[in-house]
Amino acid sequence: MADVDVAELPAFPFVSPPSQPFVPVGEDDLARLDAPVTRVRLPLGGWAWLVTRHADVRAVLRAAPTMSSSPWTPGFPLINPVPPTPEQAAGAFIYMDGIDHVRLRKMLLPEFMLRNVKRVEPLIEQSVIECLDDIEATGAPADMIRSFALPVPSMTICHLLGVPYEEHDYFQKLSLAYMDRASTEDEINAVGEGLTALMVKVIEQKFVNPGDDLISRLLTEQIGPGNITPQEAMGLGMMVLIAGHETSANMIGLSILKLLEHPEHYAALRETPERAPAIVEELLRYLTVVRGGIPRVAMEDMEIGGQKIKAGEGVLAMISLANRDPELFPDSAGFDPDREQLHQHLAFGFGVHQCIGQPLARSELRIALVELSRRFPDLKLARSVSEMPLRPNTVTLGLAELPVTW
Repeated sequence: MADVDVAELPAFPFVSPPSQPFVPVGEDDLARLDAPVTRVRLPLGGWAWLVTRHADVRAVLRAAPTMSSSPWTPGFPLINPVPPTPEQAAGAFIYMDGIDHVRLRKMLLPEFMLRNVKRVEPLIEQSVIECLDDIEATGAPADMIRSFALPVPSMTICHLLGVPYEEHDYFQKLSLAYMDRASTEDEINAVGEGLTALMVKVIEQKFVNPGDDLISRLLTEQIGPGNITPQEAMGLGMMVLIAGHETSANMIGLSILKLLEHPEHYAALRETPERAPAIVEELLRYLTVVRGGIPRVAMEDMEIGGQKIKAGEGVLAMISLANRDPELFPDSAGFDPDREQLHQHLAFGFGVHQCIGQPLARSELRIALVELSRRFPDLKLARSVSEMPLRPNTVTLGLAELPVTW
């Protein structure tokens, strides 16, 4: 590593051009990438390999645990200035490899299987309708982030976990701070303390009065038999609370923005709702809200895309660029729900760490967008796309607000 002039490397993470929220990497940054697998400079010092082609990104994500997801492994490419400690991440299997990852992931798999998601779809529909009723009653203009994109996944995830919905404003505030790379160490610690206190309160309530929810089942089926510690159960709950809310909220907001930019696709949701699944898949590919790449560290020497990567070197799998790889997705910068290979996008990752909540995310997005198009067929943006304020420092790209009228 001594022969690498880190100061001359492209700075990572990239930031979408302010006037082009749908572009994952601007032309100036792209011009500095000299190969599909190339070095970039990390914000906290040092460098990592950036992998951008679809096939190469799949190879990285498929290589677990040879490509480790543990941020405490030497050489792991840290992007956030305040990474979690092992104690704070107890139960968060996204940071784990091998047996621990498999053990904890299996505990959640049944909760997010398609048949169980189908069971909660009426609840999602009810949440969507309630939000749209409120928007209609209040009248135009409306901020679709505050009034729709945030509350719909909040209601759903609160129901699944067993967290009282009256807590949603509190955990939304905490999750925003947690996902913000600009948050200080004190702010992150405050988030951890707040989420821990919330989960402790919920767990104590469920011990006394269990219900038909994830936390209750963890208590009775996993903690009771000794399969999981209370700390791990708390970590699992916090992981689901943050990840399940934040990514879905950002996807709903950005999807509305994209569809209103192309009203023909928005109208198709209402006129031919059977096309909604394909439109959702293209939105997932096109937007790819996880813009900062998926970090890994090589545990042994290997080769990715013709580039030799040594043990201990960090790797960033750039799924947003993989989803725009022209070799798999012709005219990848265009929005086309009829394209071939649509279901090969990597918006949910790939391999053993692939997002466990993707059936729920798809259902939320489809139900929210179809019902919105039915209720508000004349919905339009109150500002131009280039004027919409982004939240560029967050782990997942999102809009700060989305003003609309009708």
